[in-house]
Amino acid sequence: MPNSNNILEESVRENEKALVKGCIKGNRKVQEQLYRTYASKMYPICLSYANRKEEGMDILQEGFIKVFRQIKHFQFQGSLEGWIRRIIVHTAIDHFRKYKNERDAMAPEFIEVVDEGSGGAVENMALEDLMTCLYRLPEGARMVFNLYAVEGYNHREIAEMLGISEGTSKSQYSRAKSLMKMWLSNSEELQR
Repeated sequence: MPNSNNILEESVRENEKALVKGCIKGNRKVQEQLYRTYASKMYPICLSYANRKEEGMDILQEGFIKVFRQIKHFQFQGSLEGWIRRIIVHTAIDHFRKYKNERDAMAPEFIEVVDEGSGGAVENMALEDLMTCLYRLPEGARMVFNLYAVEGYNHREIAEMLGISEGTSKSQYSRAKSLMKMWLSNSEELQR
């Protein structure tokens, strides 16, 4: 007897194939369907890298333009959603680099080193609290935190992607954790 999970996975895979083939052919309705299917999942990712909602929307739009241009290269190794997510994250990184010189988020006077081994509060945050804190972080610290804690890149990779030193990446990550812990403990005190 066929497993219902296998049937569902096969159905999803067939739907992905139809979306990819339609997009490769330039079918606007299929492109719109792909966008509607994945945009709502990708927008929160964009927001986590952006300073404003409008900037998040710009990253989303730029990312999907890249998706449609590169979809012919999708090899069906892994999920289409994961492939799109990688493009969106790299679009956010490109966006950051493009405007990096206009911002001082990575300026040395803002870097403060905190012991990374002092876990606890950040790891146990509710998603809503985490997102609120994430939006409050300085852009450089937010970018490093997202790439390290959410996307799973190591500090060497982050340093290469952002054009910073590995030490700056570590410091920005520590700073992000420290600020988030402080904000969380302040919000807990206010709720008592």
